[in-house]
Amino acid sequence: MLDADARERFLRHILLKEVGAQGQLKLLSARVLVVGAGGLGSPVIQYLAAAGVGLLGVADDDRVALSNLQRQTIYRDEDVGAAKIERAVAFARSLNPHLRTVAHGEKLDRGNASRIISSYDLVVEGIDSFAGRFSINAACIETKRPLISAAIGRFEGQISVFKPWAGAALPCYRCLVPEAPPREEQVNCAEEGVIGPLAGVIGSMAALEAVKEIVGFGESLAGRLFLFDGLSSSARVVKLPRDPGCADCGRIDRR
Repeated sequence: MLDADARERFLRHILLKEVGAQGQLKLLSARVLVVGAGGLGSPVIQYLAAAGVGLLGVADDDRVALSNLQRQTIYRDEDVGAAKIERAVAFARSLNPHLRTVAHGEKLDRGNASRIISSYDLVVEGIDSFAGRFSINAACIETKRPLISAAIGRFEGQISVFKPWAGAALPCYRCLVPEAPPREEQVNCAEEGVIGPLAGVIGSMAALEAVKEIVGFGESLAGRLFLFDGLSSSARVVKLPRDPGCADCGRIDRR
């Protein structure tokens, strides 16, 4: 049952027939891991904490830099030099004092990803490392945890949901990106720049997809890729095919 504080705090959710009290209870019992507390992770952490997710895990091993503040809006000038993980969970708890948090001050890799991810119901990642994404993707497949993956660069962003065990035609992240591109083709925000508000647009969408997955309303982005162009203020959604020979999900029993 929702107590008086929860009914007031989450009233605008409860009024939605697609969510209601039962949907809010699902959020309050959900365990979500956010990998990356940067430009994309900032709005994800902010909106999932505000939405009433019961347990929010955050994984990051970086420290706040002055150049982060242009888009990583959960940090303040006085946070420069501090561990992102510490300031991120402190921000989340200040927004929702009932929130339980877990801080993972480490990078997720092949050695630890499955162990960490298995404690959560779903994962949202917004990192800029292909090796990290591949490790997270493989661990989500192994543990059967939905993966919401988002990326941004310059003026463009993309987001999708990956849960290949849930349907014969559904791909995983590795179906979209089979191998990391050559180093000379890899770019990130530190090298090519990114417009600040774009992180808020795509990160907020990632939080929305997480809420949809938890509560069970709307149409999932599983099997589809949302592409946003900030220069033209345009968006499109394309279908993502499954790769039968995918190194990560090709052997899944999808029956």
